[in-house]
Amino acid sequence: MKLAVFTKNLTNPAYGAARLGAERAAAQFGDEVLHFVPHKGDDPEEQSALIDEALALQPRPDAFVLSPVHASKVNPAIRRIAAAGIPMIGFVNPIEAAPMVGYVSSDDYALALAIASYLFTHLQGQGRVLVVTGPEESYTSLERLRGFRAAASQYPGIELVGQVAGDYVREVARERTVQWLRVNPAPAACLVANDIMAIGVLDALDAAGQVAAVVGVNAIPQAIEAIAAGRMLATADFNAMQMAYLAAECAARHLRGEAVPAVIELPVQIVDGGNCQQWALPYEQRPVITLEQLRSKT
Repeated sequence: MKLAVFTKNLTNPAYGAARLGAERAAAQFGDEVLHFVPHKGDDPEEQSALIDEALALQPRPDAFVLSPVHASKVNPAIRRIAAAGIPMIGFVNPIEAAPMVGYVSSDDYALALAIASYLFTHLQGQGRVLVVTGPEESYTSLERLRGFRAAASQYPGIELVGQVAGDYVREVARERTVQWLRVNPAPAACLVANDIMAIGVLDALDAAGQVAAVVGVNAIPQAIEAIAAGRMLATADFNAMQMAYLAAECAARHLRGEAVPAVIELPVQIVDGGNCQQWALPYEQRPVITLEQLRSKT
């Protein structure tokens, strides 16, 4: 069996982990994974073209495992998958353009609410906070921003003093944070929508000779190292490798006639200096939960 796996970009380590997760699951079934990744990150036109490229293969892939780069701009291509009669499993972003066999994700709003509340509690409810978001139209970024704002509304002493779009890219987050720091007083903390941007923010703070509490989302190895070293406060584990693993496993089991869950939502986990050693492994060595293990816990 062949699984066509679509991730959003080549720059975010979380999606490198997602590709690895799909491969780890497929290997359990002897299935083959074909990866389709836009070279221009998060580009709807390129992802749509990649979907058409996969549909043109002979023989066609047996299933599509898909994380769309945009909430609606890839919909026509997704409908072409459905018209071809190929089953789809969505992960990371919800897909409404066509029926999915299953969907695997975490609640971005809940993750953001949890990590922001953790940060604001650390600040004892007082302080100026810079927010660093992903791409302006990204579903995950919008949901995380909504969670950040909801958490801030519960802490009257917290002031969200600025918002920078880091586009989920380390270099972009670094440069735009550097620019913001040049013309604004130093913040007490930085609330960042993903970890690779948080590393860029730490780069910017170091370059400016400033110190602030920094939190992110993803639990990528670079963030775990920064937390262990005391440079970064915490992260929320948005486990893209686990999501892609379960999505690929669901695809493989569906192709073999097995029933799979319509929705799988991973729990929120905060990673800080107290527990980060549990995550201090390269992705290849991090444990994954199989569908069978997940079912046994419910």
